Amino acid sequence: MEPTAHVSKTALPGVGTRYDLTTEAGRHLSVVVHQDGRRILSFHDPEDDDACKDATALSPHEATALSELLTPDPVAHLRQHLEIDLVTEHIPVGRRSPYVGRTLGATQARTRTGASIVAVLRRTDAFPSPSPAFRFALGDTLVVVGTREGVDAVAELIAGG
Repeated sequence: MEPTAHVSKTALPGVGTRYDLTTEAGRHLSVVVHQDGRRILSFHDPEDDDACKDATALSPHEATALSELLTPDPVAHLRQHLEIDLVTEHIPVGRRSPYVGRTLGATQARTRTGASIVAVLRRTDAFPSPSPAFRFALGDTLVVVGTREGVDAVAELIAGG
């Protein structure tokens, strides 16, 4: 089991919240998240919590970019060995579609195109992972994932082409 880092949280009344982390190398990092959204990243002396060695302010977009850099990508190693160009598109079920009122299974979309209908959006509802018995309605939007060719084939199929 991989070791986990311990982060402590301290409320700073009138300011925001401070998060502290001591690294395995003994460095003390703090991030102060201000109530207005600003963030201050600082390094402290582990022997004297009040002795700040260095600090820098991060704008919201800088904090987001830094968090993305620091967050491990659990599938990065797979991408190095495998090139899959998947696309996701929203495909409307229009008036001319032969599948209005018919089931997902009737389309045989995955078998015919290799692409998958992974969700259906209907007005304010979403239906993730619809079953083959799911019945399409006029105005539905299909969320389709597959290769460019497969997704285009589903669009043509649903449009009635």
